[in-house]
Amino acid sequence: MATPLILRSVRDLRAMVARWRQAGERVALVPTMGALHDGHLSLVRQAQTLADHVVVSIFVNPKQFGPKEDFGSYPRQEQADAAKLASVQCDVLFAPSVDEMYPAGFATNISVSGVTEGLCGAARPGHFDGVATVVTKLLLQCLPDVAIFGEKDYQQLATIRRFVRDLDIPVEILGGPTLREQDGLALSSRNAYLSTEERSIAAALPAMLKTLIAKLADKNADLATLITDGKAALLKAGFSSVEYLELRDAETLAPLNRPDRPARILVAARLGKTRLIDNMPVDQI
Repeated sequence: MATPLILRSVRDLRAMVARWRQAGERVALVPTMGALHDGHLSLVRQAQTLADHVVVSIFVNPKQFGPKEDFGSYPRQEQADAAKLASVQCDVLFAPSVDEMYPAGFATNISVSGVTEGLCGAARPGHFDGVATVVTKLLLQCLPDVAIFGEKDYQQLATIRRFVRDLDIPVEILGGPTLREQDGLALSSRNAYLSTEERSIAAALPAMLKTLIAKLADKNADLATLITDGKAALLKAGFSSVEYLELRDAETLAPLNRPDRPARILVAARLGKTRLIDNMPVDQI
């Protein structure tokens, strides 16, 4: 079980990828912010089926955190993360510093409209600009054949797909299915913030989504009523607030009144000090 080679400079990453390219080998990239869990490792395993070499990046990106968010306290555990990556035979861990990613004088911002509007984009102004900027850099630094992102952060995935198409970046963007605990809670690095009591409450989030989706199968179901009932169920379970619960087009994230095309139901809710997000596909009727 070999520890992945840790690279910290763009120059070294490009040199490694160039050697693989000269050998005619495919490269996959899995961008992360660390604090790795089984969900991240599932993306690495998916990447290994599609490429000869897998690069996992770990970079806690300051540009996607708001002034009152958890950038300073976000878990950083590189040694533990490297050990987890060794267990899935990852080739390279790219772990640049903030100065490497954003050197003095950095003045460029990537902004994406449409898919970033509403949902997490409304609650976290500037967040998706930060995501788009850092992912653009990572894709150009590594130049992979394929890059994989978890579907749990669905608006992020839609945003990345949009700017990759718009900017003609030569990479295939794929989503990895959301991994869940036995009670249905989506795996997330931020789950570590939950107290024991909050963790028991958190399972109400995926349970509510499943109930709502089942009721949407009735063509006569009233979406507004289902949304109201879903929010009430979360508050009754112990959530402190619900930021959004919406039905959206699976590709464009345009709001829908009924699932008459491929759709997702997306939710964000606060449990104590922790903000949880989730989403599930909705069958077209």
